[in-house]
Amino acid sequence: MADRNLPRVHPSHPRPAHRRPAYRRLLTSSAAVLLGSSALIAPTAAQAAPPWWGSFEVQTLDGAGNNRANPTWGQVGTTYSRVAPARYADGVGAPAPGPNSRRVSNRTFNDSNQNLFSENGVTQWAFTWGQFLDHTFGLRQAPGVGDSPDPSSRNIDFDATDPLEEFDSDLDGIPFTRSSVAAGTGVTSPREQVNTVSSYIDAWTVYGGTNQRLEWLRDGPVDGNMANNAATLSLPGGLLPRRDSRGNAATAPAMDVDGRLRAQPNRAAVAGDVRANENIALTATHTLFAREHNRIVGLLPNTLTAEEKFQIARRVVIAEQQYVTYNEFLPSMGVTLPAYQGYNPSVNANLGNEFATVGYRAHSMIHGEIEIETEASRYTPAQLAALEAQGVESVVDGADIEFAVPLNVAFFNPDLVGQLQLGPLLRGIGLEAEYRNDEQIDNQLRSVLFRIPSSGNPACLDGPELPQCFDGVVDLGAIDVERGRDHGMPTYNQLRQAFGLAPRSSFAAVTGESSEAFPADPELTAGNEINDPDSMDFTALFDRAGNPIELGSEEAEALPTRGERRTPLAARLRALYGSVNNLDGFTGMVAEPHLPGRDFGELQLAMWTRQFQALRDGDRFFFGTDPGLSLIRSTYGIDFRRSLAQIISANTDIPASQLNDNVFLVEEPEPATCRVEYIVDSAWAGNFQARLRVVNLTDEPVVGWTMRWLFPSGQVPSQSWSGTFSRQGAAVSVRNLSWNAVIGANGGTADFGFVASRDNALNAEPASFLLNGTPCEVD
Repeated sequence: MADRNLPRVHPSHPRPAHRRPAYRRLLTSSAAVLLGSSALIAPTAAQAAPPWWGSFEVQTLDGAGNNRANPTWGQVGTTYSRVAPARYADGVGAPAPGPNSRRVSNRTFNDSNQNLFSENGVTQWAFTWGQFLDHTFGLRQAPGVGDSPDPSSRNIDFDATDPLEEFDSDLDGIPFTRSSVAAGTGVTSPREQVNTVSSYIDAWTVYGGTNQRLEWLRDGPVDGNMANNAATLSLPGGLLPRRDSRGNAATAPAMDVDGRLRAQPNRAAVAGDVRANENIALTATHTLFAREHNRIVGLLPNTLTAEEKFQIARRVVIAEQQYVTYNEFLPSMGVTLPAYQGYNPSVNANLGNEFATVGYRAHSMIHGEIEIETEASRYTPAQLAALEAQGVESVVDGADIEFAVPLNVAFFNPDLVGQLQLGPLLRGIGLEAEYRNDEQIDNQLRSVLFRIPSSGNPACLDGPELPQCFDGVVDLGAIDVERGRDHGMPTYNQLRQAFGLAPRSSFAAVTGESSEAFPADPELTAGNEINDPDSMDFTALFDRAGNPIELGSEEAEALPTRGERRTPLAARLRALYGSVNNLDGFTGMVAEPHLPGRDFGELQLAMWTRQFQALRDGDRFFFGTDPGLSLIRSTYGIDFRRSLAQIISANTDIPASQLNDNVFLVEEPEPATCRVEYIVDSAWAGNFQARLRVVNLTDEPVVGWTMRWLFPSGQVPSQSWSGTFSRQGAAVSVRNLSWNAVIGANGGTADFGFVASRDNALNAEPASFLLNGTPCEVD
């Protein structure tokens, strides 16, 4: 997640500004207070600043001074830390060799347009929040506009003749530029890379890291004097300001642009981080927390100065970002940290190079589209037509409407946030499970095709004529591999050992498969299976419960969490890398099987656990140390302990009742009220005998009942007992008799049975049962 390597129009950050100390001021607070109860206390009447204001320390914008003994730890402009020694071909800076990363991508990351979803029901909020966090604590230093690229940079070779290549490109390879080298490294010592944001979870995405950016973001004049700024952030019309919102876009903060924004870079939305426009889910999250800042400001008394209001709101927003991260985001993914023991000044919170370059890259989670369900009355026909013209798909169903926004439309398109409306967009992110965190990456990311206007095609952005707008291929999977080589990442086994895990001795041990040999299959080219497109075919799909799903069916588009392919992943990795000790760290990490109940394999989980513990324990302003937060709560009634659902509801027109309590997890269906035990007692030529037991799982008796099901193979009941049977086609109904009309509460049962004709080929059991119209679980 730490780097998209997309072509830039503006520099990532003005580097000299990031080396200046950020704006600081002492307001008030005690560092030795404990968290109070979670009950919300109403704000007090307007009052002057309380006595404790004199010791409230303002957290710097750039991370400087967070650790008093080591004030540069976690500060902007520091090099990424390393857990393991750097691995370069020459020991200094030359990327280690390996198979062509696009070739690896076509044979490993290619999802063949088959979606697999999180087996634990983690929603798209996981990758959206993950990116919002990523843009809070990590951004490699890259050459800016006008800088000479590193002479060792070269594009990733693109072979249009590769039998597994599905895309065309007019570019000279896949664009790739090496990260800038940290000063004093790469000549006689191993090359290091620089983090251009602070390493702390400090709402950098909301406020930025320099006085200049923050002053522009705050309401009030931009004159170099922060003292005359308002406490609120600028949100014209409730949305992020654009670079031309203050008139002269040339004086606005730099923002990364691409896609549609290349044609009008001055319409880029402006936020604390330069990457805020990368996709509409990210832009919406930036907007949400800018609104949250202003909401908090509105709760504070006017006896406080604008600066005091601003710093209180900023302190609460930072704590909210941390709270959501450690109480919702990480647990939903299966990350469990040791109990918090308080701030530890000996822990360096610097972002690790291995984490930023390998461990936190989770592009496989990203959905190929963002789906939204809301009321059709929100939009006029003209608005719907404008959305459709951009490539947004919509379906009206009575009073409701469903939107599907493909990723290539969602990239660098901040106008969509307002057009779709913030509330429905934020709700939509939590409606569906994200893609499974594995080796497969959606083709919209593995072969991103940007819509770029040109002199020969100025109308590119005016309609959905995508073929006229293709600029080339940007493969994030290939870039993930290449970035690891650029940053001197250890091999997969070296990474495992560095993070306390045993090395793997075979590719099958990496993937958890039973074999690393290609099967004898007439669909494959014997001896050249690795170059046979059929090697990537899916042959079986399964849902969360392990039930098979028919290939190509409607269910195959929304339900699979696991798939089997014609060839083992281990066989393809062996053909690509030869020895398991040559395996790139990123490729091996995403190939690992998941641990039970987690969306991670062993290596990625170890990397996340180590880094997020350091970000927690090494942060003097972490909410668990209560840096003034309980005093803010007791004085003004403002509590940071809010779920993401509560923050969304408080800042949009979406009521809490329309959001999951935990938006990071798909809403589970209502608990089953009944269970059916279906037992085939005996079978003989042409017939079989079965009995069923219905168990009432509720605390109320069922009075009068009808059980319905479908016989999948067309079986026909001919005899029955303990119920009145009726049949219409494959549908069967059983109604109670007078003596068994009541099924008792809390485990009460009703039994009945039948003899039916038998389908000798399958005799498949019914997959679902309805008791009085309510689904039952099947034992």
